[in-house]
Amino acid sequence: MSMWADLSDKLDEKVLEDLTSNVKQMQDDVLKEILTLNANTEYLRPFLHGSSDKELFKKNVPVTTYDDVKLFIDRVANGEPFDVISGKPVTGFSLSSGTSGGKRKMFPCNKKYLENLNFIYCYRSLVISKHFDGLEHGKGMVFNFCVPEQTTPSGLPVSAATTLFFKSDYFKNRPSYWHWSFTSPDEVILCLDNKQSLYCHLLCGIVLRDEVVKVGTAFVSTLLRVITFLEKHWKEICTNIRYGHLSEWITDISCRDSVSKILGEPNPELADLIENECNQKSWEGIIQRLWPKTKFIESIATGQMAQHIPTLEFYSNKLPLISSSYVSSETMFGINMNPLCKPQDVSYTFMPHFSYFEFLLVDAGDEFEIVDLVDVKLGCHYETLVTNHSGLHRYKMGDIVQVTGFYNNAPQFRFARRGNLVLSVHMEITTDQALLNAVTHAKMVLESSNLMLMDFTGYADISTTPGHYVLYWELKGKYSNDIAKIDDKVLVECCYVVEESLDNFYKEYRKNGSIGALEIRVVQQGTFDSLMEFFISQGASSTQYKTPICIKSTEAIAILERKVRARFFTDKSLSLKFSS
Repeated sequence: MSMWADLSDKLDEKVLEDLTSNVKQMQDDVLKEILTLNANTEYLRPFLHGSSDKELFKKNVPVTTYDDVKLFIDRVANGEPFDVISGKPVTGFSLSSGTSGGKRKMFPCNKKYLENLNFIYCYRSLVISKHFDGLEHGKGMVFNFCVPEQTTPSGLPVSAATTLFFKSDYFKNRPSYWHWSFTSPDEVILCLDNKQSLYCHLLCGIVLRDEVVKVGTAFVSTLLRVITFLEKHWKEICTNIRYGHLSEWITDISCRDSVSKILGEPNPELADLIENECNQKSWEGIIQRLWPKTKFIESIATGQMAQHIPTLEFYSNKLPLISSSYVSSETMFGINMNPLCKPQDVSYTFMPHFSYFEFLLVDAGDEFEIVDLVDVKLGCHYETLVTNHSGLHRYKMGDIVQVTGFYNNAPQFRFARRGNLVLSVHMEITTDQALLNAVTHAKMVLESSNLMLMDFTGYADISTTPGHYVLYWELKGKYSNDIAKIDDKVLVECCYVVEESLDNFYKEYRKNGSIGALEIRVVQQGTFDSLMEFFISQGASSTQYKTPICIKSTEAIAILERKVRARFFTDKSLSLKFSS
């Protein structure tokens, strides 16, 4: 058994203090534990010859990408012994979202992964609870979902990591304290029809509205989709409440039985109250109006999710927005120890017992400098390398993080960008974060016209000469769902602001004609729902879905093109600013 196996059971602040104070020893112990288990696997044996020595590991084991380990993972999935890649039995495979890099990746998973995920869920709640009173008396309206499992030829489950967790004993036998108290019964979470599950989540949350102290989703974009769904279904929900009868299209028996018990007897007073709120011309503050005791929203708002913060603030009356943890299909990383910080200031304290972490210095020229967790330097950017308990060794995550500080001796990182997502039509490089920042500046122009940007994506169009950037924007009125007329001047100005916010390399190439004018194509409402459905049909996870900021799929672009209702270009010259 792992020396840290019972950490989630203790649930006291001293555990976090010990973990973050003894970082070097913890990291050395984790690597020793992993190498002792895995040194004789088929993958590691040629490099380590059975040794668990740290220096030999750093000298001989190469930095890897998914392509380097895919063959080994596939062999285990197809029925070969788990010791091809892991010293511990592989109990399943977790799937990446499939929207950041294009294709879904499959990673071996064992009990240790679920143990670490359980730790994250428990301890992030402990950190949050220090900042709010009365949470233990309420419930969370948390939109948790499961997706259908696939099965490998060897009979092992393949699914999103959260689905594996919700079906595990860790979730079934979870403790009773507030973080695990939900408005929705487990049957709603385990329902594999996401539309039925979402409807029932909302219905239960509205019936139990006076008990809701927090609202939670995996990502901010998910919560905005929840609000859009509510806009379409609130009248039906009110009818269910008014007559005490669940809609017949909810056909999942377990879901139907459990939700009907919560729905209870007819409640026309509650139905009238909800109708009155939802009938208002503006849905500004709708979250707080429907769930008045809500103290905060827990949802990831870092990285590409940051674009959705202004829209969520509109719907929530700027309730505190907490990005509580940094997790992935490969491993857990850390917890936000300052949950009430501004979304743009979120940093995650890496927990040294999750995996062995190394860091490849970014923008180091020809140097190839890899440092341990305890040796990272304040302000520097790194790409994270992960060695975990289930078969990944010095694995490049593709996430670029920046060191922002330390909690005791544990480094804190902010998510800077994905390392592989860029736009380029000439010799310029525009990262996803640079594009996101530019669009964020343009949002201020939209807001002055009472418009909200609901979602966007873009691609580098090289079918024209010269090539140019194309952005697809889905807009919505602040005080009306419909946009009767698009103000051309506003969108033209948005084009200018986006371009003006990009770097000088881009603007130089624009001025000399190597890059054409950036184009904004406004699409019909619901377009990004269609885009999500397409990616899900191609294997992306419905529970982990994030709209890609940079898009490459020709099929996805074709979906967007069919929905275009207007096109805009800038009509101004760009400035060039040189630092001395």
